[in-house]
Amino acid sequence: MLLAMIAAAFCGCKAKAPSKTESKMMWSIKHRIVGNKAEKNPLSATLQTATDGKEAFSHYCAACHGLDGQNTGVPFADRLAPPVPSLASSEVQQYTDGQLKRVIDEGIWPSGMPGSKGILSDDEIWSIVTYIRHLPKSGSLGEPEMYSH
Repeated sequence: MLLAMIAAAFCGCKAKAPSKTESKMMWSIKHRIVGNKAEKNPLSATLQTATDGKEAFSHYCAACHGLDGQNTGVPFADRLAPPVPSLASSEVQQYTDGQLKRVIDEGIWPSGMPGSKGILSDDEIWSIVTYIRHLPKSGSLGEPEMYSH
């Protein structure tokens, strides 16, 4: 009887997916709050810049976003609240370069996204922004070494 009551209580606690209206409102709010909208990437979008960004990304970002920025091989990415976003998603790609730099530099509290201020140089951050703009095909880089068995 007690087990049935506990099960009934948990069944009533399911979270519902947000409606389209709720999702649009949150997108709008997040894109206004982030700021730094007008700052431009001072680095040219060259293959070398993207390669440098991939290297910095693999050391600092891959543990949560996967090597490809799309959560490949990250066992907890969809279990966090909020889930770790795919950096290839339209929601992330719609941020300006300046906004992406701000997010990488300052982090997003309380999402778990740490800031890199004092850890990464501005050039490293800007090269990561370039890499995020030119992500490889999902899964093409395999899993981060720390998660491979």
